[in-house]
Amino acid sequence: MNGLRDLVEASLKEIVPADWRVPARLNEAVRYSLDAGGKRLRPILALAAAESVTGEEVVRQKAVPFATAIEMIHTYSLIHDDLPAMDNDDYRRGRLTNHKVYGEAMAILAGDGLLTHAFYVASQAAAQGVPADRVLSVVSELARYAGLPGMVGGQTDDMLGEQGITSMEELENIHLHKTSDLIACSLRAGGHAAQATPGQLAALELFGRNIGLAFQIQDDILDVVGDETKLGKPLKSDEKQGKVTYPYLIGLDASRERVRSLTEEAVEAIRTAGLARSDLLTDIANVMMKRDH
Repeated sequence: MNGLRDLVEASLKEIVPADWRVPARLNEAVRYSLDAGGKRLRPILALAAAESVTGEEVVRQKAVPFATAIEMIHTYSLIHDDLPAMDNDDYRRGRLTNHKVYGEAMAILAGDGLLTHAFYVASQAAAQGVPADRVLSVVSELARYAGLPGMVGGQTDDMLGEQGITSMEELENIHLHKTSDLIACSLRAGGHAAQATPGQLAALELFGRNIGLAFQIQDDILDVVGDETKLGKPLKSDEKQGKVTYPYLIGLDASRERVRSLTEEAVEAIRTAGLARSDLLTDIANVMMKRDH
């Protein structure tokens, strides 16, 4: 995972062509959040999926534009989620959120810039040898999974949900769209870069949906019992905002069991998908299940 992360970090530093003029303050706000670190989970999964399909390390490079674009979309979503009109958070990854440093207007513009520029970056996969029809598929899927029926829709349902009103079924739907959709899209993007078959793409998507849901449930758990110094934000922020979480509805033990069962189902989907190698993704899934930040 560290090697894949290094590849992502190097690509993120070169997202804007040298001959483009970008206002200095806007560029600074974009870099502030993009360079804040984090797990880089989604781009790592995209690169790992590509390599898993063919078993060849060289195919990673073809997936780099997709992986980079996905991390840009994820970063935009964090900037906007932290805004006072949304989750109203002061800290992200252990430091002040974007709007606390650059103001709300510039934070919104930084998020807008990352979202729109992500599609330009994704389109550059053609230059890496990815067939045009595959690039078009990824761009289309990115727009869907990150958009109205996907991440944006999930965030909307999350904002409208309330403790005592939101049901278990509704909560799972929120998590599937708010978190799982972009993770599933990451895996499909990596698969497209390696020219995966329809069956392999379906297995990668199922893997992504399951580990995405497990990832969000683990976040819910850590918000209750995690270490603030590792999380980089205060504990019980969801509870203070009246948000519905898995621990709130079913308790910590049942939530932990749900993380375990979802991870097992994800691993089984990959093992039977006919990939050249399955260990990359199964190892990542098992690491995620045990994470503490």
